[in-house]
Amino acid sequence: MMPKTSRRQFLKQSASALTVASIGFPAVILPKQDRKIGVALVGLGGYSRGRLAPGLQQTEHCELRGIVTGSPDKIPVWQEQYGIPDANVYSYDTIEDIANNDDIDVVYIVTPPGLHARDAIKAAEAGKHVWCEKPMAMNEAECQAIIDAANKNGVQLTIGYRMQHEPNTQTLIRYSQEQTYGAVTAVATGAGYSGAHRDPTNWRRIGRLGGGALYDMGVYPINAARYAIGMEPIAVTGRQWSVREDMYNDVDEFSEFELEFPNGVVARGETSFGKSMNYLDVTCADGWYRLRPFQSYSGVQGETSDGTALPPDPNHQQARQMNDDAYAIKTGSAPIVPGEEGLADIRIVNAIMESSRQGGARIEL
Repeated sequence: MMPKTSRRQFLKQSASALTVASIGFPAVILPKQDRKIGVALVGLGGYSRGRLAPGLQQTEHCELRGIVTGSPDKIPVWQEQYGIPDANVYSYDTIEDIANNDDIDVVYIVTPPGLHARDAIKAAEAGKHVWCEKPMAMNEAECQAIIDAANKNGVQLTIGYRMQHEPNTQTLIRYSQEQTYGAVTAVATGAGYSGAHRDPTNWRRIGRLGGGALYDMGVYPINAARYAIGMEPIAVTGRQWSVREDMYNDVDEFSEFELEFPNGVVARGETSFGKSMNYLDVTCADGWYRLRPFQSYSGVQGETSDGTALPPDPNHQQARQMNDDAYAIKTGSAPIVPGEEGLADIRIVNAIMESSRQGGARIEL
């Protein structure tokens, strides 16, 4: 069992380790600060196409220079739209060859979660910085293997928790740290949507690929509970089920959970493919604050008990996230969301699943 530490201590320790690890990075790892960081996207699905590639056009410190795909028909479309040369196009089987390409500094893993460890480790072993989408991987062992590969090869590893780069979310984190409204006494949070994945090959329907509501959407409320309270949970209980068994017989359609924290605070969370929800409510000793919506691509906004408005920020969330992460590489500083953050959430995901298997038993972390 891991020793119980506050989230602030956890991140401080991670940041210190990364700062030490950055000393002595070669020039290819710490590019000159006036040079943009070259990014290759691994996986050209809807998120890369609709958010990451457009977001990279709005960044100051990085730019899209390469692609990795298993779909040859996508290559000419991306090359024409973004001017990507043949030399910067790879398949999943040739990703190791990126080691010989000085145009590319970062490999951004956007494949299904069940493939993250495979692709992230290859990228790290190629000597490239790794940005990995959430959820980080399938289990603690895979997450740790990614972290170890990054450390061994002297590259930075960050997880794509865009919300931790979002201004209103950062304000809520500050409220917790400074106890602006007193100590946090309760958190309620949920992220989900009412939809359907009718294609049986969609990874969200396939357990071994990281499908299910908890992996896909549940990491939002899990991560939110942790940063809203500012500590690491000590135990969880959870329940998972599906209503549309014909579609979600291999994964959960709904998940509910409770996280117990060392100070007695309980965070209640929920996630779903069959119900729309998008909220983060934080109750404190001297007031409250909330974000609704709290994890949308745009329009994240909220309010506090004393009437303070948290208006939506108009900027592109993924662009801000990637710009922050590229700046960390250029300056050799610790990223906002290191790999340990992804591992902490997957530990909780796995514990919720185990609790559900045991009929809602309390699982200590």
